[in-house]
Amino acid sequence: MRFFSDNAAPVHPKVMQAITDANRVDTAYDGDALSQKLDAAFGEIFDAEVSVIWVPTGTAANCLALAAMAKPHQGIICHREAHIEMDEAGAPGFYTGGAKLMLVDGEGAKIAPDTVETLLGSIRDDVHQVQAAAVSITNATEYGLTYTPDEVSALGKLCDERGLGLHMDGARFANAVASLGCSPADLTWKAGVKALSFGCVKNGGMNAEALVFFDRDLANDTFYRRKRAGHLQSKGRYLAAQLLAMLENNLWLENASTANQTAQIIANAAGGRLRFPVEANEVFIALSEAEAGKLRDEGFDFYDWPNPEDGSPGARLVTSWQHSEKDVQPLAEAIAAL
Repeated sequence: MRFFSDNAAPVHPKVMQAITDANRVDTAYDGDALSQKLDAAFGEIFDAEVSVIWVPTGTAANCLALAAMAKPHQGIICHREAHIEMDEAGAPGFYTGGAKLMLVDGEGAKIAPDTVETLLGSIRDDVHQVQAAAVSITNATEYGLTYTPDEVSALGKLCDERGLGLHMDGARFANAVASLGCSPADLTWKAGVKALSFGCVKNGGMNAEALVFFDRDLANDTFYRRKRAGHLQSKGRYLAAQLLAMLENNLWLENASTANQTAQIIANAAGGRLRFPVEANEVFIALSEAEAGKLRDEGFDFYDWPNPEDGSPGARLVTSWQHSEKDVQPLAEAIAAL
């Protein structure tokens, strides 16, 4: 009955078992056998040579990636609803030593190339203005929309032409891939993405996220930045174990598909209340305060989420890997009955 966030879901049993299996003596930090397997394991998923760094939070993954791309006096272009702007308490500036977030608009928290071009065109090429160094996009976005490979490629082409790094916040990357049915490679490095924050916690993990560098040179200094930021855990094998368990037999896609499918059940019941198409596992609906109160009286928990366009009342409903059709059907019926 709780639809606050996929962060609140329990750890998947296979991930928990992997943590238990890792509970043995091994080398400390990231020198253990499991951590040493990450590059090859993720390389197989993405069909590329990659450098993978585990971290315990998505904020750390995002901001370490941005620090590898932007110097303190430079800027990072992102949507004004992006997680790095709205929900990371200034961490991008902290990790980069002062780089500025340069905000743009776009429907459903998506960024279009022409929007980036317009911003770049407004910046004078002199020392009095911040010069952009990178673009950060979220897939799936903060409003549950997915960037297609073609859309990412268009941004990647622009970034390449303008000498900008392209970072993807993939807290719900698994949901995006499961929804689109595309290859992970087509949605990332083949489209110009240099670094990906690969989400695990929202998808059944406990406390492990993967920072995947497709431009492996960017990883070199990041190992030092991770240590300096306090994220080099001495028993890193427990984080590596979670990530490897998530990749094994495509559990990451299985979990995301379950979350996406149950979100669609709610979306179908919401009908005209939908604020955005449901392309992952988040459902945004118009809901009056009285209607929200009625649903809560029936035992459903969720976040109030006003319409970003006009501030009118609404709600965000998030499903996770643990939800079944039986779990979400009562909410769907309650929404349909309003």
